[in-house]
Amino acid sequence: MVESEQEIKSRAWPVANKKMSKQILDLLNQAVQLRQIKKGANESTKALNRGVAELVILAADTEPLEIVMHIPLLCEDKNVPYVYVDKQADLGRACGVSRNIVAATILAGETQIKNQLLEMKDTVEQLLL
Repeated sequence: MVESEQEIKSRAWPVANKKMSKQILDLLNQAVQLRQIKKGANESTKALNRGVAELVILAADTEPLEIVMHIPLLCEDKNVPYVYVDKQADLGRACGVSRNIVAATILAGETQIKNQLLEMKDTVEQLLL
């Protein structure tokens, strides 16, 4: 059974709009500079299990989407907000690598981006409602 692009997008929820995606990717880029990030589905899962994740960003165009479908369940279990951005390539570029990335996690910590991170968490939680 072949699923249409619209059906796949509907499973990837909540998806950030263009403006919010840019803000999320900018925040992610700042977190990279502070070494406050984990890249990839495996490292994101580990960060969630250890309780050090603050915000999880996933790629909506992941193929197959089942690769990252366990992460939203973990996020809801651990009360960590998560959001989808449109493209893996954008997520990879924001993380400072040339490869596509399906998941990234911003870690907890007392840094310069703490206030921005709290605002973004609130914004993402509004999408979930």
